[in-house]
Amino acid sequence: MLPMESEPILLSQALAPAVFSLEGKLALITGGGSGIGLEIAQCMIQAGATVVLTGRREDILLESTQQLGEKAHYMVNDVTCLTSLEQLVEEVESTLGDIDILVNNAGINMKKPALDVTDEEFDYIVQTNLHAVFALTRTCARRMIERQKGSILMISSMAAYYGIDRVVAYAASKSGVEGMVKVLASEFSKFNVRVNAIAPGFIETHMMKTAMSSDPERMHKAMDRTPMARFGQPKEVGWAAVFLASDAASYITGVSLPVDGGNSIGF
Repeated sequence: MLPMESEPILLSQALAPAVFSLEGKLALITGGGSGIGLEIAQCMIQAGATVVLTGRREDILLESTQQLGEKAHYMVNDVTCLTSLEQLVEEVESTLGDIDILVNNAGINMKKPALDVTDEEFDYIVQTNLHAVFALTRTCARRMIERQKGSILMISSMAAYYGIDRVVAYAASKSGVEGMVKVLASEFSKFNVRVNAIAPGFIETHMMKTAMSSDPERMHKAMDRTPMARFGQPKEVGWAAVFLASDAASYITGVSLPVDGGNSIGF
């Protein structure tokens, strides 16, 4: 008897979207009041998550949460104050529930020739972009590991991929983030806690537009090596974050995903 051909597997229309859903998840997003952080929050809410935005300026956080709606909350916090981070996480979890997703988005940049960068300036950039990221990640990860679930996202940069002039402190901090992702993924993944990074290319935020308008040569150089021949939109980083935080990426850990229109491979 000839073997019967197997019947095609018919998947429910709801199945594919469900694996990308963040329904019932709580996401803590640092620097979530504006720019890429705000767009990540918007996309995660659209995917079903509840979000908590943090930042230093309450007026911006209040305005952003009102814009995002009832699934958005905020807590004023300065990530560079490392001693405050344990209290921040405790307050979030005691009032809103377990943190399922951490997005380390808060960061600062400085464009200045390397020989003119002071020790104090270098330290401040690294404190914000690297030390604070590790301290908050460590605090959240302890709880995630105990619960045997969690997703941690870092925001890296093209500055960690290749040499961009006049951003030595920023590039050093983001290169440190890239290394941290690999080590933490190696340590945490056996506890079902995934650690990944997104490396945005040139994304049209207010900060990027301001920087580029004062340096047209850099703007043209960035565009010339971007195969898609356009700058990115913040929502394109937001949806990448949703994917990496979702069950659709359940076997992805320790990666750095460029969202850059091909800039990192452009010639």
